[in-house]
Amino acid sequence: MFSAALLALAVLASPQPGAPKPATNTHCPVMGGKVNPAKGPRVVVRGQEYILCCPGCDKKLAENPDKYLETDGTPKNAKAKK
Repeated sequence: MFSAALLALAVLASPQPGAPKPATNTHCPVMGGKVNPAKGPRVVVRGQEYILCCPGCDKKLAENPDKYLETDGTPKNAKAKK
C-alpha cells in the first residue's frame, strides 16, 4: 500500500511526455536584449521554451530557429560562461 502511494506520487511529479523544457534564457535569442521572465512573451521551439524581449520575436524564432539557436538549443547570442 505504501509503495503504491509512492508510485502514484512519482508519476504525478514526473514531467508530462511532450511537455516543453522550461525557459532558462536571460536574453532574447532574437534581439539579444534582457528578458522579463514575469512579462516577456514566450515561445516553444523544438521542445524548449524561450522567453523573448518583445512581441514579434516569437514569430521570428519559430519561423527560423536555425538562425538563432545552436543545435543543442542554446541561443547563438548567449554569452559563454567562464
